Amino acid sequence: MTNTNPRLRRARKTRAKIAELKVTRLNVYRTNTHIYAQIIAASGDVVLASASTVEVDVRKLVKNGGNIEAATAIGKRIAEKAKKAGITTVAFDRAGYKYHGRIKALAEAARENGLSF
Repeated sequence: MTNTNPRLRRARKTRAKIAELKVTRLNVYRTNTHIYAQIIAASGDVVLASASTVEVDVRKLVKNGGNIEAATAIGKRIAEKAKKAGITTVAFDRAGYKYHGRIKALAEAARENGLSF
């Protein structure tokens, strides 16, 4: 029996399926204090756009980087950056996190601002 983290196991399965489909993916990572989003090319080796609560512009907008308000701001920001890069369709890679709270807020904000999953 191994001590593999169940979240990482779920993330590995999701990424394998997205790689099989050969589509651009929206990857999300969260910590207690921040949330990060990246749009990664279908080949998996190039980051086409990124947004996080660590960025100076975002830090001015949100007081706390680890809440739903911050996740909504990042979802909106990543969708705008994706539009500039010419990306409209992505696969949502939630990195094994449950689809609720900050992850759900980020996804819904990205959808509202033009990304389709």
